[in-house]
Amino acid sequence: MGDSTALPFLPGNTFTDPTRVNFHRAQTMTYKNGFAIPKTGPIAGLTEAEIDELANLQPTLTYGKAKAEPPQDFVPAHVAFDKKVLLFNAYFKQTLNESDKEYYRVRPVKIYYYLEDDSISVVEPIVENSGIPQGKLIKRQRLPKNDQGEHWQWKDLNVGNDVVFYGKTFHINDCNNYTKDFMASEGIMLNAPEGCPADPYTLSRKEPQHSYVTPPTFDKLKQFIDLDRQVLRFSAVWDDRNNMFGEMRPYTLHFYRVDDTIEIREQRQPNDGHDPFPVLIGRKKVPKSRSNIPSNFPCAVMEISEHEITEWLTEKDLRVGETVVIMDRPFFLYDCDDFTQSYYQQKYNLNFNRVPVELGERKVEVKREIPPYNGFGSPQDSKQNCLSLIAQPPKKDVMKMLENDLKILRYAAVMESPNPEDKNRKFIISYSLAKDEMQIYEPHQRNAGIIEGKFLEYSQVRKPGSSIDNPEYYTPADFAIGATIEVFSRKFKIADCDLYVLKYLEANGSRFPAATIESIRAIHADKL
Repeated sequence: MGDSTALPFLPGNTFTDPTRVNFHRAQTMTYKNGFAIPKTGPIAGLTEAEIDELANLQPTLTYGKAKAEPPQDFVPAHVAFDKKVLLFNAYFKQTLNESDKEYYRVRPVKIYYYLEDDSISVVEPIVENSGIPQGKLIKRQRLPKNDQGEHWQWKDLNVGNDVVFYGKTFHINDCNNYTKDFMASEGIMLNAPEGCPADPYTLSRKEPQHSYVTPPTFDKLKQFIDLDRQVLRFSAVWDDRNNMFGEMRPYTLHFYRVDDTIEIREQRQPNDGHDPFPVLIGRKKVPKSRSNIPSNFPCAVMEISEHEITEWLTEKDLRVGETVVIMDRPFFLYDCDDFTQSYYQQKYNLNFNRVPVELGERKVEVKREIPPYNGFGSPQDSKQNCLSLIAQPPKKDVMKMLENDLKILRYAAVMESPNPEDKNRKFIISYSLAKDEMQIYEPHQRNAGIIEGKFLEYSQVRKPGSSIDNPEYYTPADFAIGATIEVFSRKFKIADCDLYVLKYLEANGSRFPAATIESIRAIHADKL
């Protein structure tokens, strides 16, 4: 082929020598007496001088030291472990002491461990219509492990272990793939996954295996689809005037075509004097005659069932203008709605006309009169009980209570009494603007011989001379300086008040007399 060394060392310009027959590599080791020793002489085509030069070669002496790698940037934990969460599947057993059908309940949960801040949250999957408060059982937080201040770490969690969070024991039975990879990278071997035990009550509620039977020739599903919500409506009347206190009572008869059932509902009239029982006969199949049963049937001890009934009432037995006996009660059908009219006309070629019936309705005008106040409770409370059958508290002005919350006007007063021991008694009258009630409190006086405390609890005080039916109560307009008020036959003279009283009256001057404001301004003239 010629000399290939003259060609440049580029792809496509090198060729193998086809005359070469020796392809072995030179061995650097040999065996002597069973031990491997290095061979002497040239190795792999290198001389001893070249081998010594490679052994003693130090590139740093020729080229100098290489540049040191720059230190890596510090990465905080909340950045390095952001959105990295370990997921463990666990369950706990809830003991039930008040159920006779189950002793405990198995509730599966998911334990989320957030590597970012070593916090843990426990979430129970929501099951519809379970009747149990589910969802987030424990919010995300660091959970204490013991009384020494230690917290649960990811090293403490493993499959098959029990963990206690706030007194509740959770058994870990499995984890996801990311958790397995993370634990393996940290040198922690997880135990084999376990299965979650089945809830015994849930197993007992499982439906049994369906048994397939030959369907009957009558298709109930087709009847339901075709006849559902098709109801024949008749207006009927029950004439019970033959009995004592009997009367003509109107009813509405519904016939459901989907299953040939009948329902009778009462037509309620206001103030008719009857108890509110709107359904006379519930929806069910009604027999034509309850007396047409076998003579050997023990009616005294057993009720009549479908097996004893031979004929049932159908739509063919219902006609406007005729009387039908249902549960031994005669009902006269005198009218029907438009759907019933068109249905009978199309199917049976029958036209129904309304039959006039005198029901003997009586109209009684009831006049409501509020009885006089009997002295028990407040007049507002007694009046509210007369407006409703069930006792309710009187309605309050919520907006007024919110606007005047914690606004109290305080006055100083002395008692006017012929008794000499009461002349030096001092009182504090507090008027609540939110409830329009006043309180009288007697402060402590040294060597007075009278115990301090509440003289009057918060209540509305009626002015003397006002009637009970239209009472007039004391308001801040009556508390002028020097004025006398009478509280349950005790007279008090207003002697002083707070500066806040003057500011409030001046801010709402249109609602209070000018004389009251001037009397209060006179005693606070030196403070303004």
